[in-house]
Amino acid sequence: MRAIGIILAGGNSYRMKELSSKRAVCAMPIAGSYRSIDFALSNLTNSSIQKVAVLTQYNAGSLNEHLSSSKWWNFGRKQGGLFVSTPAVTAENNSWYRGTADAIAQNLSFLKNSHEPYVVITSGDCVYKIDYNKVLEYHIEKKADITVVCKDMPADVNVDRFGIIKMNEECRIEEFEEKPVVARSNTISCGIYVIRRRQLIEMIEKSKEEDRYDFVKDILIRYRNLKRIYGYKIDSYWRNIATVEDYFETNMDFLKKENRDYFFKEYPDIYSKVDDLPPAKYNYGSQVRNSLISSGCIINGVVENSVIFKKAYVGNNCTIKNSIILNDVYIGDNTYIENCIVESHGTIRANSNHVGEDGIRIVVERSDRYII
Repeated sequence: MRAIGIILAGGNSYRMKELSSKRAVCAMPIAGSYRSIDFALSNLTNSSIQKVAVLTQYNAGSLNEHLSSSKWWNFGRKQGGLFVSTPAVTAENNSWYRGTADAIAQNLSFLKNSHEPYVVITSGDCVYKIDYNKVLEYHIEKKADITVVCKDMPADVNVDRFGIIKMNEECRIEEFEEKPVVARSNTISCGIYVIRRRQLIEMIEKSKEEDRYDFVKDILIRYRNLKRIYGYKIDSYWRNIATVEDYFETNMDFLKKENRDYFFKEYPDIYSKVDDLPPAKYNYGSQVRNSLISSGCIINGVVENSVIFKKAYVGNNCTIKNSIILNDVYIGDNTYIENCIVESHGTIRANSNHVGEDGIRIVVERSDRYII
């Protein structure tokens, strides 16, 4: 494909609460065995984009470890590759990324040293499948300066936290409002953009000169009447996981067969870093209903309508309902958990009771298994 990719993966979301205290949002576990950034990386490699930069910043340790080898997404080639970049002190700059445009500005060498005519920019905290080739064809057909992938949201979804778009009959964007107090449209930006590489360099350099740092506010909104900016609508599954509720609901969506089939049985595939773990073990007396159980788990109790991530242990006489248990959690005997997200590497002591009565409860327990 005649494009390179940029994944914006440096942001922090306070709406994720304790879940983002030790990891980047883009590293959040999804569907038992994946991370949220896997979907963006898989879409890029499936679209034959072979040169990709991932711009990380906040709590990037686990994310950088996950991206330590590009072979899982088939980027390890003589040409192209996967480039992971964090802010660095240089003679020209000594600050963190101050926004999405500034993140790109601090990595302009990646754009200038490339030869592909187009750039696909996407965030790493969304769950979706898309063929960027179709977006690029649309972009060229419309003779657009920038193409924004967008989606019509159901009427019952609160869209005030998204970028809201209004388009004319030709799908040219006439209004773009970021996180409005009152939304005047249900069409949102999915945070995916296609733009010519040389034009992106020009816009980023100008924004840098004017001390402007945000890609949406300082480029898309500022230039909406000066540049030909079009919207490309999708009607397939798309979820953003910027809040605890969205993260919980996204994982629960994978308990539906149609969503599992769409992502994991229909071409193209979703790829992730593979751990060498044994299959899940279900001991005598365990019961599992409508749940995802990952590799390395040992189940002794009852698990219902839940997602259990890798290397979790569920003790005797335990009941797990409508919950998410993250990686490497030990749950002691006679424990009851409902409507909760249990943080990774924790030990839930025996005879515990955790219930989210007024919403999703996040359970963070210090692990004492490694203390000598």
